[in-house]
Amino acid sequence: MNMKPGTPYSPIWIGLLLIGFLACTRPPYSSSNKEYRQKVNALTAEMRITPLTDSISLSTAWIGTTNFDLRRPNFVIIHNTAQAGCDLTLKTFTTDQSKVSAHYVICKDGSIHHMLNDYLRAWQAGISRWGNASDINSSSIGIELDNDGFEPFAPAQINSLIALLAVLKKKFSIPTPNFIGHADVAPGRKVDPNRFFPWDSLAVQGFGLWYDTTGVVLPCPFDTLQALRIIGYDVRNPEAAIQSFKIHFVPQDSSKYLDSPEEKILFDLSRKFQ
Repeated sequence: MNMKPGTPYSPIWIGLLLIGFLACTRPPYSSSNKEYRQKVNALTAEMRITPLTDSISLSTAWIGTTNFDLRRPNFVIIHNTAQAGCDLTLKTFTTDQSKVSAHYVICKDGSIHHMLNDYLRAWQAGISRWGNASDINSSSIGIELDNDGFEPFAPAQINSLIALLAVLKKKFSIPTPNFIGHADVAPGRKVDPNRFFPWDSLAVQGFGLWYDTTGVVLPCPFDTLQALRIIGYDVRNPEAAIQSFKIHFVPQDSSKYLDSPEEKILFDLSRKFQ
């Protein structure tokens, strides 16, 4: 049957309906993906400028060195999202007003969302410190785990995390002690990834250190703050530092003081971090 152009069932109408359908079913993050590419292109253009204009303009001549590469992350910071599901976290990280982000988000089913190039700086650690590092965002990769902060982590999620950490450790030669939590670098301000996180299981895989107090004898006197400082904790607020230490290494105890067995744990760890 021949149809006149413009009738409800003509090829023209069908084409217009198809275009409208595709416009209404575009990927949900197409606009944020477009903004991501725009920002990366702007940074790339800035890096290509010669002579350099990123610091001073007193140089007499542009001489480009041949010895350089990209800045490399030296830490991995693990978080929990404290939100109601992965979809909400992905929306938060693709909204300009939130001012927060991470390199990776891992959902409860083990799916991994890579949201930012590993060499770029995510806004995930905030005001934080670990040892002599005071700008953690500039030297770390941030990984968010879908978890409300009060629940155990799904096995599929931890399996995906371990697989991802193995890739990152090999790719960037990240030292074993430098796999830590948000609570570690922000004592008193953050408590994630929470007390259910299996740090001991990760340590067996080579991601972070764990303790063994077998045969450990405490020195007398034992300086707990110095030991916490050796590990990397910011001890300007001693109670907060102890709390963060316990979230990581003694999760069953929420008190803000150390008893003798816990001091042995701290002493053993301080020797390992040295």
